[in-house]
Amino acid sequence: MADEASFRADPSIGEPVVTEAEIRERIAALGREITADYAGRAPLLVGVLKGAFVFMADLARAIDLAVEVDFMAVSSYGAATKTSGVVRIVKDLDLDLTDRDVLIVEDIIDSGLTLQYLRRNLMARGPASLEVCALLVRQGQQKEADLGLRYVGFTIPPDFVIGYGLDVGERYRNLPDVRSFTPPA
Repeated sequence: MADEASFRADPSIGEPVVTEAEIRERIAALGREITADYAGRAPLLVGVLKGAFVFMADLARAIDLAVEVDFMAVSSYGAATKTSGVVRIVKDLDLDLTDRDVLIVEDIIDSGLTLQYLRRNLMARGPASLEVCALLVRQGQQKEADLGLRYVGFTIPPDFVIGYGLDVGERYRNLPDVRSFTPPA
């Protein structure tokens, strides 16, 4: 586990927005819900790298079904704290989605631009079903109903956040909770 003292010494890192205990409890509930919804099927969890890797690992263990996993990497941020508005695939899936029950596992939904792009791209590959499970939805420009989010962990304020897989400049993914981050001036 990360050394909390070193993280607290960084003035850019704020207080927890979602605690480690809240994350653990919510993932257990999501796992139960997904298990019930996909009973008798083996969903394919598609993790969106890099941010969703921690969440997806914990979520997969909370689902009491045979699941398969694959990953894609998309980018709309680069090293910035604000989206560029341009989505590109950095790493594509290895598995065929035809007639599969696919569950996109996202770390955070911001504007929804990346998710809309992913949905269109993956639906064109002929899955039997396509749903989304997002750990965090940042309050702002989007509406959960408009995005078709089936499973949501938490709705959070519009602040930039780090931890539990989320980063800034590839740092802080190993924080056990989700915290606000204010870049140095």
